[in-house]
Amino acid sequence: MKLVSIAKGAEIVRHGGVIAYPTEGCYGLGCDPMDAQAVMRILSIKRRHFSKGLILISDHVKRFEWYFTRLPTATRDQILASWPGPVTWLLPARKNVPRLVRGNHQSIALRVSDHPVVRMLCQQANMAIVSTSANRSSQLPHRLQKTVLNEFRDDVDGVVKGRIGRCRTPSVIRNGLDGGTIRF
Repeated sequence: MKLVSIAKGAEIVRHGGVIAYPTEGCYGLGCDPMDAQAVMRILSIKRRHFSKGLILISDHVKRFEWYFTRLPTATRDQILASWPGPVTWLLPARKNVPRLVRGNHQSIALRVSDHPVVRMLCQQANMAIVSTSANRSSQLPHRLQKTVLNEFRDDVDGVVKGRIGRCRTPSVIRNGLDGGTIRF
């Protein structure tokens, strides 16, 4: 495992690999959400049960259209007003969204990021990607590239070069049906 460019990270994701990459507040682990083997690898790396579900991250809402059902205009406008940015929305999942991604939920967690590395990664991969914090379950997320390299050396196919953003807390999670905040 080694440091890779954004272009190489996107290639790894497109070919079924797992990467670590900088996000708004910490390093994330990512893969193609439709690749069950890659998703299972991430869950194994994190030692996380699939039932919790995973967040998907993208550069643009259009990459999410396949993942969630239609929303009332007012709800959609509220969501779009918060993006791009560190706000994750739980939206009603379409029936074809893999259970490994949505977990034991009827919703899916989605975020359009304003982080430049994430945006370029999704553009070059031409897809939304899984975004779960780079850490083992119950441990703090990694914020430094060197600790990601040390911790996940044998687990991921590459660590995308770049710096994390300025957020000091995980993204806010909001319920897309009622607008309520689930995590601050």
